[in-house]
Amino acid sequence: MSISINDVARVAGVSKSTVSRVLGGGPVSEAVRGRVEAAIRQTGYHPNLQARRLRARHTGIIGLIVADIRNPFFTALIRAVEEVAYREGLRVTLCNTDEDPEREALYLQLMHEERISGLIFAPTRTTVGRLERLAMNYPTVLVDRAAPGGSIDSVVLDNPAAMAGLVEHLVARGYRRIGGLFGSTSTTAAERRDGYLAAMRTHGLDPDYREVEPTAEAAIATVDQWLAGRSRPEALVASNSLLLMGALKAARSAGLAIPGGLALAGFDNERWTEMVEPGITVIEQPVEEMGHAAMSLLLERLRTPELPVRRLVMTGRCVVRGSTAWNPEGRQPRSKA
Repeated sequence: MSISINDVARVAGVSKSTVSRVLGGGPVSEAVRGRVEAAIRQTGYHPNLQARRLRARHTGIIGLIVADIRNPFFTALIRAVEEVAYREGLRVTLCNTDEDPEREALYLQLMHEERISGLIFAPTRTTVGRLERLAMNYPTVLVDRAAPGGSIDSVVLDNPAAMAGLVEHLVARGYRRIGGLFGSTSTTAAERRDGYLAAMRTHGLDPDYREVEPTAEAAIATVDQWLAGRSRPEALVASNSLLLMGALKAARSAGLAIPGGLALAGFDNERWTEMVEPGITVIEQPVEEMGHAAMSLLLERLRTPELPVRRLVMTGRCVVRGSTAWNPEGRQPRSKA
């Protein structure tokens, strides 16, 4: 036997519209809400969520599209966003693009079809350039990446300054041939590359960098060839934790001690960067704070659509470990033995 909203209303002794207000989180007294919720439990009523979505202006669903779920940064970001959504009684629909613009377009269409209330989005470099032309008819907050001209709410790290800080740290330790390894698909990596270039030029040093797919496997292949060539760097900075991990594996495969054969630094402060020997110098991003801030901006935008565009820029913290200690012999390859 199918249980309807009319059955709930009859058991609770209220009107059908009152039951609908309770289900939709509308204004009713606590006493009435308690009676309706008790009637729902007693009857075993399950609301037709799809029908409610079609009627409602807001579905209570937040879309979350991330660039690479394998990257621990985004794993932590997802947790932070979901934490706030749960506390606010919202559900989260998660999609992972693997930095693929075609998948990204598919998921944006899915968000439209799901009638989401709002979106938190880490777009690819390709999509950032055409965000204003996309028909995103829901409030959106960009996280980790920002739109040109500041046309959409965003929460980002000061990426140029963070990467420049790593270069400054290495220069202060005595390194001069500092290579850069950057992802090729995100504006985040491009900003970190720009910070690297600016810092190198400030010190009159010649930049030497590679742009690769933002995976450990791509980093291993690229750094293997780099270290085998004549222009092997003394130190290497990487724009994300996957590239940093790949660079470390390549250095070990080449028989180079860290930092005697190659100094390493990068992003983010993942557990493995502290547990390896020596520990790896990294920029620690306030990822939990970024996720919470993105949700706060989105909730504010939902409540007050006419708010001016906001851009929150956060600061990273340099965590110094043994991978960047200066060794005067570091200018020459040195075996771990």
